Amino acid sequence: MTSTFGVIIAGGQGHRLGGVRKADIRIGGVRLLERVARVLGGLEQPLMVATGPEANGLALGHQFRPVSDIAGSQGGPLAGLAAAVLALRSRHIVDGILVSVAVDTPFLPEDYVARLLSGLDTSPASFAGWNDAFYPPNAAWRLEAIADLPERLDGTASLKALHQQLGGVRVGWDEADDNPFDNLNTFADLLALGKRANRQPRL
Repeated sequence: MTSTFGVIIAGGQGHRLGGVRKADIRIGGVRLLERVARVLGGLEQPLMVATGPEANGLALGHQFRPVSDIAGSQGGPLAGLAAAVLALRSRHIVDGILVSVAVDTPFLPEDYVARLLSGLDTSPASFAGWNDAFYPPNAAWRLEAIADLPERLDGTASLKALHQQLGGVRVGWDEADDNPFDNLNTFADLLALGKRANRQPRL
């Protein structure tokens, strides 16, 4: 049976939010980190959390394993994915599936993992989409296809470029009335996401 691992991309410093780590922000009374982790509960534990260059005070419980960016990398979601690949390699794990998700997407659908995995039937990578929008960090990857990512970070511009190189397939949630991948970048986003959470049942 194929092992499936998870990494939460949480290295953003929230500069447009006053320097608050996005992972620590609460939407509907629940930290973004925990909201995302709940949807990944069926994956191998502990979940990896890509913290950027270092954890910088990010509170992580026993259910999480922090992974830091590779020294000299340019940071960002691509670096977080590479850090997860390297962390798995250090445990002699070089095959299986890695599911990634941006920490600032608080309304992930319950079938997030299952539907992304279905995209791997035809490609070594799949990514989430909703109508005209697509989300390269919210993705599933065959580890064999990205095993050398830590060594070729400088030659890969972005997660979007990596999907293009691999022939990643779009997995759409176009039937959803509200965008399941709404994310948090500004104070306006924070207000909108909070209002949306108040319309939904508490976790």
